[in-house]
Amino acid sequence: MTKPRIGIVVGSTRPNRFADKPTQWISAIAQQHTDLEFEVLDLRDYPMPFFDEQASLAWAPAQNEVALRWQKKVEELDGFIFITAEYNHGPTAVLKNAIDYAFSEWNNKPVAFVGYGGAGAVRAVEQLRQVAIEVQMAPIRNAVHILLPDFVAVLQQGKKLADFEHLNQGAEQLLKQLSWWAYALKRARDADAQTAQAA
Repeated sequence: MTKPRIGIVVGSTRPNRFADKPTQWISAIAQQHTDLEFEVLDLRDYPMPFFDEQASLAWAPAQNEVALRWQKKVEELDGFIFITAEYNHGPTAVLKNAIDYAFSEWNNKPVAFVGYGGAGAVRAVEQLRQVAIEVQMAPIRNAVHILLPDFVAVLQQGKKLADFEHLNQGAEQLLKQLSWWAYALKRARDADAQTAQAA
């Protein structure tokens, strides 16, 4: 079996976004996990309009060219880490929109979460778990929540996320669990594909 490929999705497109810091931090830790391959997916590179397709992508193919490119990329990957802020007790609109612009491409793949903000984006992550289940993903238990004191220390005091051992430990736990699920679900999808070919 080839190594599972994991997409690290940058869930903000704002100018001066904080999202680049947790993305770079988790990516550096992830590169030490040679059982997986990682790729950063920046939603700035996929400027999709707010969802305006004729129907849910569970029932009809997308028409938007950028969305089709996004779907192709999602299809290539075996799992995901979503980097998310929390806006008004929910995830970023651009991340929810990106999830909505695919369906079968997400199916039977694990997803993990790195959240940041006042409450570590716990409410945004909770909502994203429900959305992930609806598109037939497997959200893993362990997440990393970058709480306000750490957030402020990085923004205003010159600290780096790697300076916080509790965050590093959380990232290791997340990646270990994500690896287990990525391999398990990849085996299952491969078995399904072989059965379909033989039928």
